[in-house]
Amino acid sequence: MKKIEAIIRRSQFDEVLAALHEAGIDFFTYWDVTGVGNEKSGAVYRSVVYETRLIERRTISFVCREKFVDVAIAAILKSAQTGEMGDGKIFISTIDESIRIRTGEKGPESLYIKA
Repeated sequence: MKKIEAIIRRSQFDEVLAALHEAGIDFFTYWDVTGVGNEKSGAVYRSVVYETRLIERRTISFVCREKFVDVAIAAILKSAQTGEMGDGKIFISTIDESIRIRTGEKGPESLYIKA
């Protein structure tokens, strides 16, 4: 099992959501985050550009079976990529164990019903 965390542009979230569902990833958590990076975003107010150092993004997190890792990564890359600085990052880590609280199931079977 792998945990995949992706930090993406908020504007790309709907595309990533659709791509993950198409890839068979139907269960994940997401939240809005703010960070500091190389990208400089700015706001224009009355023809004056105000530089902001904080960059708003959305983080998506889910645990999946090994067989879904490559398709999930490909789905995120295809749908989140704009080709500009600030598209985000994907992090992959190994999960040692998973337990479904309701039934006590362990391992990959505890993640979701789909085979």
